[in-house]
Amino acid sequence: MEKFDVLIIGAGVTGAMIARNLSKYDVKVALLDKENDVGNLTSNANSAIVHSGYDPVPGTNKAKFNVAGNAMFDKICEELDVHFERVGSLTVALYDEQIPVLKELAERSKQNNVPVEILSAEEVKKMEPNINPCVKGALFAPTAGIVDVFNFVVHAVENAVDNGVELFLNQEVKSITKEGDYYKVVTQKGEFLSKVVINAAGAFADRIASMVEAIDWKITPRKGEYFVLDHYKAGLVNHTIFPLPSEKGKGILVTMTTSGNYLVGPSSELDDDPNDVTTDPPTLRNIRAQATEMVPSIPFNQVIRVFAGTRPTCTRHDFVIEYAKSDKNFINVGGIESPGFVSSPAIGEYVVERLVRPLIELKEKKDYNPCVRKYHRLYNAMVEQDYKFVNEHENYSQIICNCEKVTLGEILDVLSRSVPPHSVKALKRRTRAGFGKCQGGFCQPRVVLILARYYGVSPMEISYDGEFSPILLEKIKGGR
Repeated sequence: MEKFDVLIIGAGVTGAMIARNLSKYDVKVALLDKENDVGNLTSNANSAIVHSGYDPVPGTNKAKFNVAGNAMFDKICEELDVHFERVGSLTVALYDEQIPVLKELAERSKQNNVPVEILSAEEVKKMEPNINPCVKGALFAPTAGIVDVFNFVVHAVENAVDNGVELFLNQEVKSITKEGDYYKVVTQKGEFLSKVVINAAGAFADRIASMVEAIDWKITPRKGEYFVLDHYKAGLVNHTIFPLPSEKGKGILVTMTTSGNYLVGPSSELDDDPNDVTTDPPTLRNIRAQATEMVPSIPFNQVIRVFAGTRPTCTRHDFVIEYAKSDKNFINVGGIESPGFVSSPAIGEYVVERLVRPLIELKEKKDYNPCVRKYHRLYNAMVEQDYKFVNEHENYSQIICNCEKVTLGEILDVLSRSVPPHSVKALKRRTRAGFGKCQGGFCQPRVVLILARYYGVSPMEISYDGEFSPILLEKIKGGR
């Protein structure tokens, strides 16, 4: 049974950033997740927004970590080679009676130290020609941005693993007990001993915490459904467009993404099942109605996919970031719903420097490298006219996914890294092969064969997502 200094449960964005911060130090760290890939649940299905921080109630953990995390994104995304743009956001008022609410949000922004500006109807229309012509004004937050959420998590874990963190996937925690100076964490596949345990289990954080002691907070998943539009022409919206926030959250947004698609959603309904990622027509119709009230010309004939994700809503209505009452060596990091993604860099730093440091010695590594190995992407190479690299690397001239222009070289590159994909979905999120208009209809058979050849297994053994989600069920006589 292997012993660790720190064991992190949950390899979503929060666990990833905690692991990356710990990898700076000479400590033995394990990162566990019950899924077949990192960032596979909440971090996999969200709005991909880097919120400015004007909305959280001043003085809360949400406000504190949102604002701090937002300021860290430029440097971190450069180090992790992740696409990030500060496009700014507009929170729009469509009725005269909503203008006072904009002023209240502007006042809250001052308390949170977030730069904003209240715009007139004419100013909003100039910035967003497709906005509802009845718009009365908007709150402009220039520090808001959009980010490639999939690779942000993957690259953060890759960087942590490159710096010594050990990653264990398909390891659902079954029990946690204290044995002397160590916690014994039992999964369906093995047992781990660790001096410090950090619970960053997302929608399951309350269940993990309850394995150690009785807690006074609970997680209830809140499901959100979305539309994804194809690479529609630029300019449908030029910023992330929000309605006024409500008790359910920030509301239905319309935004561009770093991949050139547009995203519309999410809904916000409590759901007892954290694994429920189904969509339903009534909810989608409601999303469509609310979104078109803000941007009437959304081309829903360009929709290529609908999906759903869950957010871990806590009964405290705030992030839970604290020691367990019975033992400081168990740390809870729960209820990390929106604005959790943008908050993750600041949460990761706080947990390591303020909560872990008093428990164990943190000696800096001399060879720590904050950067991942650069990724070569065909699209970027073409834009930059960097044809030399493509000409010198034959695999980068072979297109596997025509919709997203993904090459064999890019696929083989991600397979060669320290956190490689083991399923079609995991490879899809890293490279976008299968994310286009045909949704893998043409490239998925080729992707399955590439994965099978790389890992030296039968195509029958390649899964779509988890260990028990095969794509191929049987061979057809005479087939290859």
